[in-house]
Amino acid sequence: MDLGLSGKGVIVTGGTRGIGLAIAKACLAEGARVSICGRGADSLDAALAQLGDGAQGAVCDVSDADALAAYISKAATDLGGLFALVNNPSGFGGTDDEDGWRKGIDVDLMGVVRATWAAAPHLEKTAGSVLNISSISGIGPSGSIPYGAVKAAVIQLTQSHAVRYARQRIRVNCIAPGSIEFPGGTWEWRRYNEPDGYFSTRDTIPFGRMGTPDEVARVAAFLISEAAGWVTGQTVAVDGGQNFG
Repeated sequence: MDLGLSGKGVIVTGGTRGIGLAIAKACLAEGARVSICGRGADSLDAALAQLGDGAQGAVCDVSDADALAAYISKAATDLGGLFALVNNPSGFGGTDDEDGWRKGIDVDLMGVVRATWAAAPHLEKTAGSVLNISSISGIGPSGSIPYGAVKAAVIQLTQSHAVRYARQRIRVNCIAPGSIEFPGGTWEWRRYNEPDGYFSTRDTIPFGRMGTPDEVARVAAFLISEAAGWVTGQTVAVDGGQNFG
């Protein structure tokens, strides 16, 4: 299926590894022009080397409101217009303390809010879309209390933004991934350092395995594309049925 992304500008925040990097690759494969951002220069350079032609990027801490707004504005210009924004940042605020809550709110929630504010004027010109990456931790109880709470807020925000921006012909959707394993990610670390937790979690997944970033990315490319032109305000769990476990 041709998703109609050829030549279109896509921004992926938190796009240097894992799900964000896979989404950037999927969009490039569809012919899109892609800009990614990340917090570190080394990880950004490594990601851009993997992405190759058609990709650009910048170092940006999405918890810095001014830096994020400046990045979105410049990236939209450099891409020749903006058709889609993928909000994929996470501060991984897993501890139920001031630091954990601050990371979750500043990055996972306000990083989405502020990026969408900055991107909306550009997306209105193209009748584009926003895709937020939440988590199945936001659908039910989570052992990581701040993480689950802010991811739940992202799901609700998706619905509210879908209604708010519909008049501007901007669609807003969300993906809630389950446990996704990739090199350098949390689940790879837990496989070798906390195997009991890794395998007990894996055993709750009906398909009997962790997911991959590519499996999320294929759904993401569809949701931001014109092929999903009548889909807005929706959250799609990409989890192999894990949230039913």
